[in-house]
Amino acid sequence: MIDADVPAWWRRLGLPGLVDVHTHFLPAPVMAAVWRYFADAEQHYGTAWPIHYQLPEPERVRILGELGVRAFTALVYPHKPGMAAWLSEWARGFAATTPGCVASGTFFPEPTAGAYVRSALEAGTRVFKAHVQVGGYDPRDALLDPVWGQLAEAGVPVVVHCGSGPVPGRHTGPGPMAAVLGRHPRLTAVIAHAGLPEVDEHIALLRRHPNVHLDTTMVGTPFMDAIGGALTPSTVAALGDLGDRVVLGTDFPNIPYPYAEQLAALDAWGHGDEWLRAVCWDNGARLLGVAG
Repeated sequence: MIDADVPAWWRRLGLPGLVDVHTHFLPAPVMAAVWRYFADAEQHYGTAWPIHYQLPEPERVRILGELGVRAFTALVYPHKPGMAAWLSEWARGFAATTPGCVASGTFFPEPTAGAYVRSALEAGTRVFKAHVQVGGYDPRDALLDPVWGQLAEAGVPVVVHCGSGPVPGRHTGPGPMAAVLGRHPRLTAVIAHAGLPEVDEHIALLRRHPNVHLDTTMVGTPFMDAIGGALTPSTVAALGDLGDRVVLGTDFPNIPYPYAEQLAALDAWGHGDEWLRAVCWDNGARLLGVAG
């Protein structure tokens, strides 16, 4: 499958388009810094990571529209204190002027986190991003307790990169988020990249907590398989049994291959059209409050 085939693919499934819970739009200087980081990917990850959609922002928005992505996120994330509030404000502004974009926010363990997350929720933010790996923080930090509590009470999803891929962080792995969910069992957490490489452990977490989901970001693609992220047949089968808790995510635009490769990977698992409809539209639409 190539990108030009994507609209026909989702139409065959009887869908009105796609909902992608894991896409990134960032202020231009921040996105430029991210792209510089990926330009040195061999140093960080041991492999090249050419950004397939390293294009001006309006062109990236246009491409999502041509693919039929009817709802998407602008997941922002800080790597130090003092960034999260203004990143969240930027993301809300971007969503307000970009059709299809859902208002996104983020946070960092700092004394003001509870206050600015409350303000973001009151301003209509519908999804948050927590990047435990890039942020280098412990999600169990007491400064984040008010944040997790507010998100759990509001029922607003948070996409959490807590798996140890592509390289481990100081607080990655299922243990820290398991503790957070123990304190806040109603939290609607979406485990980014299905928790790679600890997918089975994150599936176990999902089975214990009814509001936990996994997103498909990069999972099953030839690129991810080649760098050690290949799933076992039993893990693929388990994902097939969890069709209402798996949601489409891609990491657009920061992927080293065309968007269509993610959809082809999901199709190749052989879980059937009903599963694909749930993953590529129904589940994401439910989480983000998108009308059918």
